[in-house]
Amino acid sequence: MKFLFLIDPPSSLHPEKDTSLALMAAAKERGEVYYTTWGGFHLENSEIYFAAQKITVNLDGKKAVFVLGEKELLCAQELDVFFIRTDPPFDLNYLVHCWLLDYLPPHVAVINEPRALSLFNEKIFALRFRSLIPDTVITKDKKIFQNFLDKHKTIVAKSIHGFGGSQVFLVHHRDLNRHVIFETLAQKGEYVLLQEYIPQASEGDKRILILGQRILGCILRVHAEGDHRNNFAAGGKAFPCELTKRDQEIVDQVSQVIFPMGIHFAGLDILGSYLTEINVTSPTCLREMNLLYGVSLEKEVIDYAIKLSQDRKRQYGPL
Repeated sequence: MKFLFLIDPPSSLHPEKDTSLALMAAAKERGEVYYTTWGGFHLENSEIYFAAQKITVNLDGKKAVFVLGEKELLCAQELDVFFIRTDPPFDLNYLVHCWLLDYLPPHVAVINEPRALSLFNEKIFALRFRSLIPDTVITKDKKIFQNFLDKHKTIVAKSIHGFGGSQVFLVHHRDLNRHVIFETLAQKGEYVLLQEYIPQASEGDKRILILGQRILGCILRVHAEGDHRNNFAAGGKAFPCELTKRDQEIVDQVSQVIFPMGIHFAGLDILGSYLTEINVTSPTCLREMNLLYGVSLEKEVIDYAIKLSQDRKRQYGPL
């Protein structure tokens, strides 16, 4: 079994938190593991080739240690499983890479499918589920922003390309900086996502990981003192939590839509009784769940990927 991970440079990964490192550690028990980065592959006629390095990852408690091999050129035909695990932003460069990766052979199990990623903005896509989300507006118009702020008094304003809690602002209707915040987010003609403030945000938000069409794990993220953002990258802390009937309803509705698209591994953000984001590019929080619950969820993801590979080979066969 040959695994290839498309990741950000290994030196940029957080050894205590990164989900990709955990997945690579589990994959090495089942076969050969390689990594590549953006720009590390090319399309020759209809064949993709990857400039890749073998990577061996060992988890030691909270730490992860990795060893890199020599650079190799891999043909996509050699692969069994391909993980796309790079962070946003989803820009033109990201989109072009998705177009190139759409030439992966059909027998290769891809998590998540590049064609699905090319259609998917993690913040905008949640608006497809109107009954599940808080009141939300996406706009470039300052007047619409002010009207929305007047309506709700307190809102959250986000860049549609931000991640890890970056470019997320809590805005009050009397805030003297409210127009500056919007102008900052909307600079260069960017769209801005506006969402009504949900009071339960003070208690944290849930990150639910979905694998296939089932819940893999759940965790409560609580913001650091003096901050409103629950993201771990912004200083949030992890706590155990229990799933509610509403959580399951949200998971069921979302998974019925994204699974047929080729989204096999996703992270849903739930605030109170509302869905706020659907994370599909590089869902995280797996390591935190492992530590809180004493489990090894990465093994379940790799088992799923191997079965998906076996199913695809039965369906298409290696070319």
